[in-house]
Amino acid sequence: MGVGLSLLALTLSLTPLSAKLDLVGALYTMSNDPNGNAVLVFDRAADGSLTAAGTFSTGGLGTGGREPDFGLANAGALALSENGSLLFVVNPGSDDISVFAVKKRGLELLDRQSTSGKQPISVTVKGNLVYVLNAGGNVGASDNINGFVVSPQGKLMQLSESTRPLSADVTHPAQIGFSPDGKVLIATERVANNIDTYTVVTDGRTTGPKVIPSDAQSPFGFYVSNGNQLFISDDFNDQLGAAALSSYLIADDGSLQLVSSAVRANESGACWVVVSHDGQFAYVANTVSSTVSQYGINTKNAILSCVQSFPSFASPTDLDLSRDGRFLYGLNPDQNGQTSPGINVFRVNLPDGTLAPLPGVSGLPASVDGLVAR
Repeated sequence: MGVGLSLLALTLSLTPLSAKLDLVGALYTMSNDPNGNAVLVFDRAADGSLTAAGTFSTGGLGTGGREPDFGLANAGALALSENGSLLFVVNPGSDDISVFAVKKRGLELLDRQSTSGKQPISVTVKGNLVYVLNAGGNVGASDNINGFVVSPQGKLMQLSESTRPLSADVTHPAQIGFSPDGKVLIATERVANNIDTYTVVTDGRTTGPKVIPSDAQSPFGFYVSNGNQLFISDDFNDQLGAAALSSYLIADDGSLQLVSSAVRANESGACWVVVSHDGQFAYVANTVSSTVSQYGINTKNAILSCVQSFPSFASPTDLDLSRDGRFLYGLNPDQNGQTSPGINVFRVNLPDGTLAPLPGVSGLPASVDGLVAR
């Protein structure tokens, strides 16, 4: 069965006979299929439940799911524009990026452009600026970042002279992201053990990198909240019981001030992190121990405390919160073959931020990568 027919069969198998009438948003992940990358769309109902709503070809290629670290060892393979009208998706197998218009039901492919590097794994958006992290060092080239300007119609124009290196040609990077004010761009180097920051100038180009050694080990996913507070998951090379979260304050020049160093949760494989909309809680996916850890955040100074951990089915990876902050979603590729890959769903109980499991979806390709919700 070809990739198109396989994804169609997946969509049909997950679509209920009766359509839900209380749809309030959507969830997106990508197949990362080397024969043809595609975005899998799930409608999101008011009760947090998901129903398959179609698959949409990116026009590019994935790399396939493979160990170690679930194929790409990345975070942020998909990103929504700030107004939610555009979806950006990396194509790591064809070295380009696709742009979709977000429709009430489904997606429309608008553009696809080269990232001027090899193996793009992470993308971030701020206003009309789009930056991509290329993990070229993984495939015999060089790691770098590259910038674009996107039009309201979803057309990408590469920023000349926007390509910047990381700390070295081969760093095994994981994620790229903007600070909330757009003044600083951040990238993590999980094997080189560095945090790179770039200052964004008025024309959208960057200066840098400022290479900052991680205070912990294996900085992986991150999230910026409460203005200038940076939260980074510390994987510690999947060491048992060493999973942790660190926090920093970001200055306008890209320098970082360490606040909380490697606050552990007695879990393993901390790789992905998301922060609640009110900035009071961080959630970390621990892939090795199949849990999600909840941390408390002092919103004034970014000091962290570990609250508790919750079981999460089948090695969760990417995390995202619904637009209203009431539901947490976790992708589980489950490449160990123990169960069917899918998406875990949790209700976020307010005001204490605890998680309650809800029915999720299964039957996804084992190679799925990235997760973003609206």
